[in-house]
Amino acid sequence: MADYFSERVRQDFARARFKAFLNRIRRVLMGQPTTLLSYDEVKEKLRIGGPVYRGVRTVPIGQIAGSLNRYHQFDRAFLPTEDRLADRWQNIDRAFYQDVSLPPVVLYKVGDVYFVVDGHHRVSVAREQGQEFIEAEVRECQTKVNITPDLQPEDLEILGEKALFLDYTNLDQLRPEADINLTIPDGFDRMREHIAVHRYFMGLDEQRDISEQEAVTHWYDKVYLPIVRAIRRSEILREFPGKTEGDLYLWVLDRQRYLSQEGRKLASPQKAAKDFIEEIK
Repeated sequence: MADYFSERVRQDFARARFKAFLNRIRRVLMGQPTTLLSYDEVKEKLRIGGPVYRGVRTVPIGQIAGSLNRYHQFDRAFLPTEDRLADRWQNIDRAFYQDVSLPPVVLYKVGDVYFVVDGHHRVSVAREQGQEFIEAEVRECQTKVNITPDLQPEDLEILGEKALFLDYTNLDQLRPEADINLTIPDGFDRMREHIAVHRYFMGLDEQRDISEQEAVTHWYDKVYLPIVRAIRRSEILREFPGKTEGDLYLWVLDRQRYLSQEGRKLASPQKAAKDFIEEIK
């Protein structure tokens, strides 16, 4: 019986390594990341807080896509990428066949993604054996922006900019319903500039000091939302797969700036959005 299990777990590991090899080729050809998400990189970019202990939970394995310190040893499908992992991996695999109870893995949760702190081999074997859930001690890290298991490196850069934008504006506190998303690099920096300019002109118009909080809410209510509402009514977003309302807002403002540089009278946000949409259509 021991020889039977030994041969079976060796075959399982060999199959997992071969699948990892094929995954790497496919992801390289598609320009997709091959390794797990790095918790330290996500923590630095998104300025996350915590972690706070949430107890033992049943976690979907498909949402485990990162690691605290072994993100190069397993791929995005949690397949082993190094032969030196064989002994430990096969011991866990043997425990699976012998129905041996193992302790819960330890995970950090950031948004919709779990990062493995302890239990990488257990997650890898469980996923390879077709399990959809695993028992885990969960510690949740607070973040202003959500991330998902399909996160790409370029997405992390933009989400990092969004986290800084929310720290600067407190828009998530001032307007909890607001959820601005962008795919344009430096887009959130440009929005911060828009708010600063908006605050300046508010001060000139009203002949008083305008607080940052007042400028942010006024910009959102009187500039951003009117443009977004026009975009929604036109349903023009369907013409731009993969783009967001926030992207089109920036394009509208670029168009408005271009017209002003041409010497034309500066249009209202609603009129600028309407002209942009009619021109595109």
